[in-house]
Amino acid sequence: MSQNVIFTGSPGSGKTTVIQALTRRGFRCSEEVGRAVIQSQLKHGGDALPWKNKAAFRDAMVQAELNNYNAYQALQNTIIFDTVFFDRSIIDCVGYSNLENLSVPVELDVLCQSLTYHKQVFIFPPWEAIFTNDAERKQDYAEAVRTYEAMVATYTQYGYTLIEVPKVPVTQRVAFILDRLA
Repeated sequence: MSQNVIFTGSPGSGKTTVIQALTRRGFRCSEEVGRAVIQSQLKHGGDALPWKNKAAFRDAMVQAELNNYNAYQALQNTIIFDTVFFDRSIIDCVGYSNLENLSVPVELDVLCQSLTYHKQVFIFPPWEAIFTNDAERKQDYAEAVRTYEAMVATYTQYGYTLIEVPKVPVTQRVAFILDRLA
């Protein structure tokens, strides 16, 4: 049986690094859509950016998350494989909405309730020692902490069990995650 496993939590806490490590080990992984949306918007002069139009940014992320989910579901119907790791999910779009005091569209709530993910979600806590910002991640550490708190509340609201990923080297994080799924 296939599993859609979510990584969520604080920005700059090592999710993408773990995704990259899992990809190198042959696992199917879906990259974070937020960065891709920002890169595309900057390249094309769009305003669906978290520092320009938060609702448009959220909506672009929702569409990208849905596209990723559907692409992997279609793949699961043609190729046998066990697990897909998602660097965030459509549920994070609700967390982002809550963080930014945006109303959550009914359609988004329905999607969050209907898309099938593993009930155990791996949450990456804020980790100041590795946190950095850049041209696409403009949040400061305090906002990263607030984002983490919003994700905890949102995933709990949707009935997911959160498993905190320890602040250890990436190889140990990967082992921790794979052990929990075994």
